[in-house]
Amino acid sequence: MRHLFAFLLASSVPVTVLAQRPAHQHSKHHDQTGIVTGRVVQADGKAAEQVSVRVKGTQLGTTTAADGSFELNIPAGWQVLTVSCLGCTPQEVTVEVKAGQRVEAAAVRLAAGEQQLTEVTVTGNKGLNERTPSVGKMPIAPLDNPQATLTIERPVLEQQQALRLSDVLANVAGVYVMGSTGGTQEEIASRGFAYSSSNTFKNGVRFNNGIMPEVSSLERMEVLKGSAAILYGNVSAGGVLNLVTKKPQFQRGGSVGLRVGSFGFVKPQFDVYGAVGQSNKVAFRLNGTYERGDSYRDGVSSDRVYVNPSLLFRLTPKTELIIEGDYLRDNRTPDYGIGAIDYQIQDSRSRFLNVAGANNATNQTSATATLTSHLNEAWQVRAVGSFQRYDNALKSAARPTSIVATPGATYGNWTRSLQRTETAENYFLAQLDLTGNFRTGFVGHTLLVGADADQYDTNTLAYTNPASPSKPTTAVSTYDVINILDPDKVIAQPAERLTDFNSLVRNSLTKGNTRRAGFYAQDLLSLSDKVKVLAGLRWSYQETPSDVYTYNTIASVAAKTANTYVENRRYDNAFSPRLGLVYQPIKTTSLFASYANSFAPNTGLDLQGNSLAPSLIDQYEVGIKNELFKGALSANVTAYRIVNSNQSQSVLPTDPRYTTNFTTSPMELAGQVISKGVEVDVQSRPVNGISLIAGYSYNFTAYEKSNIYEDGSRLRYNPAHTANASLYYSFGNVFANGVLRGLNAGVTAYYVGDRLAGRNNRTLNPATGKPWVDTNNNPINDAFKLIALPNYFLFDASLGYSYERVSVRVKLANLLNELSYNVHDDNSINPIAPRNFSATVTYKL
Repeated sequence: MRHLFAFLLASSVPVTVLAQRPAHQHSKHHDQTGIVTGRVVQADGKAAEQVSVRVKGTQLGTTTAADGSFELNIPAGWQVLTVSCLGCTPQEVTVEVKAGQRVEAAAVRLAAGEQQLTEVTVTGNKGLNERTPSVGKMPIAPLDNPQATLTIERPVLEQQQALRLSDVLANVAGVYVMGSTGGTQEEIASRGFAYSSSNTFKNGVRFNNGIMPEVSSLERMEVLKGSAAILYGNVSAGGVLNLVTKKPQFQRGGSVGLRVGSFGFVKPQFDVYGAVGQSNKVAFRLNGTYERGDSYRDGVSSDRVYVNPSLLFRLTPKTELIIEGDYLRDNRTPDYGIGAIDYQIQDSRSRFLNVAGANNATNQTSATATLTSHLNEAWQVRAVGSFQRYDNALKSAARPTSIVATPGATYGNWTRSLQRTETAENYFLAQLDLTGNFRTGFVGHTLLVGADADQYDTNTLAYTNPASPSKPTTAVSTYDVINILDPDKVIAQPAERLTDFNSLVRNSLTKGNTRRAGFYAQDLLSLSDKVKVLAGLRWSYQETPSDVYTYNTIASVAAKTANTYVENRRYDNAFSPRLGLVYQPIKTTSLFASYANSFAPNTGLDLQGNSLAPSLIDQYEVGIKNELFKGALSANVTAYRIVNSNQSQSVLPTDPRYTTNFTTSPMELAGQVISKGVEVDVQSRPVNGISLIAGYSYNFTAYEKSNIYEDGSRLRYNPAHTANASLYYSFGNVFANGVLRGLNAGVTAYYVGDRLAGRNNRTLNPATGKPWVDTNNNPINDAFKLIALPNYFLFDASLGYSYERVSVRVKLANLLNELSYNVHDDNSINPIAPRNFSATVTYKL
């Protein structure tokens, strides 16, 4: 491990290596004691978290909270408090403690120490309820927050050799991969709701999740479960995910490494950081990687390049500016999986159904500037400006649908067609937040007031089939015909076929320019040491224009229709309230209950011909957070109920309000979807070299009111149960000296329970509003069916060894060689990876 003292000294960010939980000095009340409160800040005015505050000459002490505050119950009389941390000069504060009274000690501003430190290893020693996620925008200690939060730190990512975001999510109860359409992205969901690009963030800024993010650049991953609409506006009810990248440091250092693995996988990577020249005001960081590999899937390969530069400017002792950018180029084979026949998965791990030359090419570039200024010890202002560019070019066979299911010579035949799209997106964001701590009488306040505005400017060019040479008014749509069970089977091909992707012609250009703005305020009111209330409100405005240009693609059509242009405009606004109550019977236990509201914009027109209003979604949450065994183990339990009582659905033709004046089916907010469940999160600090992460989630998301789906029918893709456990052990506590002191080992287990894919059965035919019948008016069943996906249990094992600056880690994943699938509808059925091996060698600079 590298020396970390220079970084701590230069950045003035104090860290207590062996941080202690608040000590409860007396098992019973003592009349000759008083309460001392105070606050510790860094040299630049920032709150100093996890700083040791001890009563000189005694064993009494505590550590500061996220906002730098502390509280001690100590004997009456004159007492000396010693404030200390790694990399700073210890300071003493004298205070007179009066029996039965509360007294506030003078504020302490830390100063960097001058002494050299011996080598020290800093590990992830914060408990689950000591990590305040930055995505929450407020300096609220997790025990004071009436919401489930979780942070996975860099040491865990390194121990588990996380390669994809799904590897990291295996440590988070209730957040899961719901699909991997086309094999080009990992679709994430929580509590029955999908995480769109509106729910995924990088350094607090939305990013397009149509591409797999790079995990090697992460410092940590933050999860804010449940509604976050008050902070970010249009986000789904399941929660938000924030990826925090590595930050500049003033200490010089870094690493280079190489990861290799099964299926020809190679991934060199580097990370360097330090001060710019001899400056103590400007620091940099640059990390990046190149990756290439084949796959356990026939015909699938990928390569990608990622670079993540950043600069830190200390403009004044109280103001800093961080400029971060990244670039990702990702090329991979689009892969819609192995196919299904009449909603039956045709088991295979390797079957590949795409065409030669298929490619999904993505480039993503972003730049973010974050200015933080401490106006004084109580107030801080933060401004963020960001730009993101996203370009994607897809050339692929269409998804495998309409596969012949009739027994006979053509059983399993599939007529392949081609698809081609080009997407370009510019994203702009501006955000301003003011946070502060103050008191009004006996009530303490932690206040957030903010505003944000963003804009998506998207152009999507779609291609379609060309005109037939022999029948100019029709189109050629077939590329070829194959048999999915035997791709080498010889099948007669049609006379007129598409030759390649260049055969396709431009069909439409869709220009979107979504503009959003929001104003919000949130206040944590500390009514007493035990009772706190979090209340807030946001107003959001969203404008969604969509202009569609349609090209006359078949030039010889008799009517000779010209290119057409359709302009669409939507204007939505919504209020998102939040109210939460926290009760702490003791310092290490927190009970909470909360209500929050979010919204989801809809498409279509209502019965009056107006744009359909947004759906408003109510969320209720209760839970308990515990710090056990003096903070060695954190255990949180959360129960929730999410109700979308105005789900968008079509008005059926049999409805008396339905008229033929509508060119498309009118919509109404009359359906209802309910999600309910329980989540358990457990984390430990490293104790005697052992660290543990575990969790369990149960979720049931179903239609409760619908005019075409059966009440109580489950929504697709959401596992009823998930469970995770990761146990890591460092042998340094046993072999303090010798060659074995650098040895470490870990195991990770992840269980995904029963899920559904396919398509939900419809009780009525939406085209008629009546039960299903055949051409002779005989009753039949809906053609849609559900697919029950197999449960699976992943078991991984890792072994690592570090000696001086060199470390080696090996990992065996899916040791039991479990087989299951991530499925979208019935046309993107992607098997999970089989048993595989990887090894990483790293040299620290």
